[in-house]
Amino acid sequence: MHLLYQSDSYIVVQFDVPVASTTGAEELSLSRGGFEIVDKFARKEIFIEGALAQQFQEGVEALSEGEPTEEDYDDFIERFANLSQTPVMMH
Repeated sequence: MHLLYQSDSYIVVQFDVPVASTTGAEELSLSRGGFEIVDKFARKEIFIEGALAQQFQEGVEALSEGEPTEEDYDDFIERFANLSQTPVMMH
């Protein structure tokens, strides 16, 4: 788990979970993960993985090539955070 971004509006955490898979005599080392986005104001969170997580990562990398502001990052993250339907729960 890696905290990637934090602003007044959002928190983005990257999860990379190693998955061991055994096929015959070989053991493959795979990883599975994604991003958790927490919208602080809406008090909602979303976990994205697979193709959507890849889109998110590519978009952040493209954005980072310029000189983005916090507002630029927040505007980009907002597009993914708006997909969230899960309220943040305290355990």
